[in-house]
Amino acid sequence: MSELFYDASSIDYPIVDADSHVNEPPELWQDRVPAKFKTRAPKVLSTERGEFWSFEDGKELWPVGLTAMAGLSYLEYKPFGMTYAKMRPGSFDTKERLRDMDADGIYAQILYPSVTLKGASVYSGERELQLCCVRSYNEWLAEFCEGSGGRLIGQGIIPTTGLDDAVAELDWSLKTGHRGIVISSFPNGSLDPQPEDERFWGLAQEASVPVAVHIGSFLPAGMGRRKEIDWKSLRFLGMAAWTKAGGQTLGVVCDLIFAGIYDRFPQLKIVLVEANIGWIPTLLEQADDMYRRYRWYSGAVDKMKLMPSEIFMRHFWATFMLDSVGVEMRHRMNLRHIMWSTDYPHSGSDWPDSRVTLERVFRGVPRSEVKLMIHTNCKQLYGLDYIPDALEL
Repeated sequence: MSELFYDASSIDYPIVDADSHVNEPPELWQDRVPAKFKTRAPKVLSTERGEFWSFEDGKELWPVGLTAMAGLSYLEYKPFGMTYAKMRPGSFDTKERLRDMDADGIYAQILYPSVTLKGASVYSGERELQLCCVRSYNEWLAEFCEGSGGRLIGQGIIPTTGLDDAVAELDWSLKTGHRGIVISSFPNGSLDPQPEDERFWGLAQEASVPVAVHIGSFLPAGMGRRKEIDWKSLRFLGMAAWTKAGGQTLGVVCDLIFAGIYDRFPQLKIVLVEANIGWIPTLLEQADDMYRRYRWYSGAVDKMKLMPSEIFMRHFWATFMLDSVGVEMRHRMNLRHIMWSTDYPHSGSDWPDSRVTLERVFRGVPRSEVKLMIHTNCKQLYGLDYIPDALEL
């Protein structure tokens, strides 16, 4: 029987964080987009209530707040009042980021955005402007990762302006060095799968690149739009709990499981990010039951050689933070496909005390299994072979 985990001081290998974030610097898009788009491109506005990101010249505003809570106490958590001058510079500065990772005992991090968590469509529905903003972010992120010695792992975001644009940005991102991609719609640009998407899936499979879906994206028009959030309402807490318990992700993952593509793309890799994992066993049980009952009249029997649970076990990975229930149920999912994360510098982060969280989540779990969830699984998924399996003493 494997030795059990109780003390974070027993971790003798590099921790790989499967989901952390940048706070994009205020000048990112203003410095990079063509002059004709500067007024409409994302910019930071200073107000009496703190700083806000402005989209489409103020048509949408998003407070600089809960995406920059690292190091603060819960008493200081609030969606408004934060400024870039107050937040930890590790949000957007490479050297400072590495210092914060060292302080937290984290070796490497997979990076996601903050401004565009809702998806590339937040930039604009206008194709040319959205593509300029997408490329500007992807370029900046590649620069942010440079000089990190491979500790910062970038992922390109994919536009929602159509299949050709999605394929082009996938190709550019891989050639630029990004090790993953983040989608907020199906490759065709809509929330519905289409046969044309297969060109994108085929390229992703050929490149062995993980395709990630982060919470907050893949939402129907009008759902979860930023200007509609009542931050002081108890319903905000309910929305947050629903999201972190997988509620927002359930519809997306069902669409992906039943997309009917995995027989043709047996090596495709999908990553579900920040929705945690405790909900997965129930979903798989129900998905299998629906398949058994309805596969004949729906035509699924001819389009899916594998059961839904088998598809999920083979093709899907998932990240989690504080999810002791999910960890207890780890053997009812693919143990080699679940990965712990910090969410730094967002409000889900426990920086600089992530090791306290590790002790809380993994207490009593075999140490060999803990290593899978905080090191091996993420390392293997992203092909980070250069990360050592043990720390040098």
